[in-house]
Amino acid sequence: MSAPLAERLRPSTFDTYIGQKHLIGEGAVLRKAIESEVLPSLILWGPPGVGKTTLANIISQKLKRPFYALSAINSGVKDIREVIDKAKSQAFFGTNNPILFIDEIHRFSKSQQDSLLGAVEKGIVTLIGATTENPSFEVISPLLSRCQIYVLKNLEKEDLISLLQQALVQDEFLKKKNIHIAEYEALLRLSGGDARKLLNTFELVINSISGKELTITNELVTESVQQNLALYDKGGEQHYDIISAFIKSLRGSDPNAAVYWLARMLEGGEDPLFIARRMLILASEDIGNANPTALVIANNCFQAVNVIGMPEGRIILSQAATYLACSAKSNAAYMAIGEAQELVKNTGDLPVPLHLRNAPTKLMKDLGYGKEYDYAHSHEKNFILQEYLPDTLSGTRIYAPGNNARENEMRERLKKLWQEKYNY
Repeated sequence: MSAPLAERLRPSTFDTYIGQKHLIGEGAVLRKAIESEVLPSLILWGPPGVGKTTLANIISQKLKRPFYALSAINSGVKDIREVIDKAKSQAFFGTNNPILFIDEIHRFSKSQQDSLLGAVEKGIVTLIGATTENPSFEVISPLLSRCQIYVLKNLEKEDLISLLQQALVQDEFLKKKNIHIAEYEALLRLSGGDARKLLNTFELVINSISGKELTITNELVTESVQQNLALYDKGGEQHYDIISAFIKSLRGSDPNAAVYWLARMLEGGEDPLFIARRMLILASEDIGNANPTALVIANNCFQAVNVIGMPEGRIILSQAATYLACSAKSNAAYMAIGEAQELVKNTGDLPVPLHLRNAPTKLMKDLGYGKEYDYAHSHEKNFILQEYLPDTLSGTRIYAPGNNARENEMRERLKKLWQEKYNY
């Protein structure tokens, strides 16, 4: 019984596959493509443990095609070419074109992804890539244009409970024990919607207790996990937990903690560009106009790490992280766009006021488009009181500058210009 529970329970058919009904349920788009046996190359995008690898295996079995699997972590151009050569040789014997599954395809370099292009374009292989990162950023455009993108979702509570119940009745080892799950909350919380993490945690709890009679409670789960707390997992089980701790440390202005979590990720083999990209988002979301230079620093960090790589890139990441942690903070811009989007959802497509409309034709000019628009630069201080929102939203407040030196200056300027409209 050397294989982990998650591997022993890996489904081999759509009937035993849990979740992703929007893709492989009866009549769903991917299910229909598979059943019609006209399967394009595709990329499965979703968080860890939602069934990307399993789905690729099921597809190959369903279509009765040869199946090759590579991991972007330990495979190179040479490995890709070997698979493509095998696929070409099999074509002489009339077999269907093989499926090439590449796990964590976002970790492939541009040259590695380039080496796939010809085989995918000519149909020598059907590519199935799996990624936890947005393929728009991580997969080169020529390859992306030749693939369909399918988004996998976190498993729902009902799916995870069903998976645990399935384990109790199907796994040969667990069936020998008398296991009763009295409470699910701790198991579900620790899983974060990740089926593999759920089953690994469940197995850890079971193995930590001797005897054949076992009642699973929240307390038992919490104690077992704390006693066996692992370091950062390269495979991604703690991927989201530790990046969350890192971002919250930056947001909370604690450079000590930020550098600690940064080191945890780097020692665990995390993609440095993933870390740099998250800092780029934070520079705008959590610092914003309190210190606009933060966005410049974060962007330069991303570009520099991309050019230099590791191990030297760690120094640049540390510099950026400590700068962001020590910076003044403001989420005013982030809150403003959220407020504005909610306003749009609630009010619909309000008409653009006539004076703000463009008037490229005579008819539009005759209808009054742009007629009463007052050009700000024609006035003192390049400003004139004028309404820029739709009529029904006149006076609505969306952006509230944060309480910091930079945004306090902005607030005072807005007050002087607009008086009551921005008097907050």
